[in-house]
Amino acid sequence: QVQLVESGGGLVQAGGSLRLSCAASRSLFSINAMGWYRQAPGKLRELVAKITSGDSTNYADSVKGRFTISRDNAKNTVYLQMNSLKPEDTAVYYCNAVERHPEYDNDYWGQGTQVTVSS
Repeated sequence: QVQLVESGGGLVQAGGSLRLSCAASRSLFSINAMGWYRQAPGKLRELVAKITSGDSTNYADSVKGRFTISRDNAKNTVYLQMNSLKPEDTAVYYCNAVERHPEYDNDYWGQGTQVTVSS
């Protein structure tokens, strides 16, 4: 299994930037995709961005052009660079890793890190 630990959240003014990090407990060799999700109070958890083992990326429409997901395999770490932050970006952000097998997937989650964007 893989343990995931997020860091980098905090309080920032609208228009500011934050960089979230997700450190994995072991090599990402067997991980097919990693992503960032977020959940605001009273709302469902939603996909923000994901990156595959082949480095293809996908973003929610609401963050395209503002957020960038990247990976450093040597450090077993995935990042989410968040620029031009808006109050509606306020949420708990979770790191996710998917390890695919023929008949099932292993799905790993971090504990979450709070991002608060003030007006």
